[in-house]
Formats: sequence, C-alpha cells, structure tokens
Amino acid sequence: EGYLRGVIKELVHDPGRGAPLAKVIFRDPYHYKHRTEFFVAAEGMYSGQYVFVGKKAALSIGNVLPLSEIPDGTIVCNVEGALNDKGQFARASGTSAIVIGRSEDSGKVRIRLPSGDRKTVPAECRAMIGVVAGGGRVDKPIMKAGVQWHKYHAKRHIWPRVRPVAMNPVDH
Repeated sequence: EGYLRGVIKELVHDPGRGAPLAKVIFRDPYHYKHRTEFFVAAEGMYSGQYVFVGKKAALSIGNVLPLSEIPDGTIVCNVEGALNDKGQFARASGTSAIVIGRSEDSGKVRIRLPSGDRKTVPAECRAMIGVVAGGGRVDKPIMKAGVQWHKYHAKRHIWPRVRPVAMNPVDH
C-alpha cells in the first residue's frame, strides 16, 4: 500500500517538554500485535484521528512523508536530519520548517529551519506535515521565581544559576 495507518489514542503531556505528545497505535505488519509510538503532536491533531506514515500517505496535518514526496512551500515539523533518526529539527512547541527547494540529481532537499538557517537534508528523510502544537507558551510572562522553579524542576538542574563573579574564586 505504501503507508502504515495508525490511530491517535490520546494526547499526553510530557514533563519537561512544552509540546504535547500523541500516543499512536499501529498494527504490526508482520506479527499479530500492536505497536505504540509517541509522536510530537502537530497543531490540529485529535484523539481518534487516523495518521498515515509512508510514501503514499496523503498530504494532510499529522501525516508523515518522505521529503521527496512533499511539495515546495509546505510547512513541516519533526524533520529528520539523517535517514531514520526519528526527527531532529523543528520539534519545540509552536515551531515549523518550510521545504524551500530540491535538487533532483543529488537527491537532496533544502529546508528553512525555525532559526532562519537553510539546511540540506537527504530527500528520503521524513517529516510530519504541520506546525508543532503548544505554540504561544512563551507569550505568558513568568511573574514569580517560584513559577520559574517549577518550570525548570521538571527539566534539568540548570536553575538557579549563580554567576561565577559572585562566587569565591575557588568555587567556580
């Protein structure tokens, strides 16, 4: 058929990440069982939605296609940098990349990343159609240090950061 069909069971919150995750259930093509995968959710995904992954998948929000099958000017997210690396670019909440061109002879596709940089990736790398969900998260100001503490408590120990000039010389 050229694609796999999965169904989104639920959208889940991942601690330490701004964007929600989509829990997608696929039927195993070789064995009698189901496979559960977690995707970074695109804006507009909902539970019960069918998502299609593969070369012949339709060009609609949440589907995953190779960059060779995606037309120029399409907004994509969760783009692979190398073949089968599960997505490296445009994964933060509210971000997206744009397919801006391709070279047929070398098998490469140019994309514009959220930073504005242009990157060339192999055409067989996959990308999800749409914008990552959770945009607007940084619009609300952090008013108190306690809110900032809870934000970074779920991530890594990078807050509070003491300036080295405020320390004793032996401590930094």
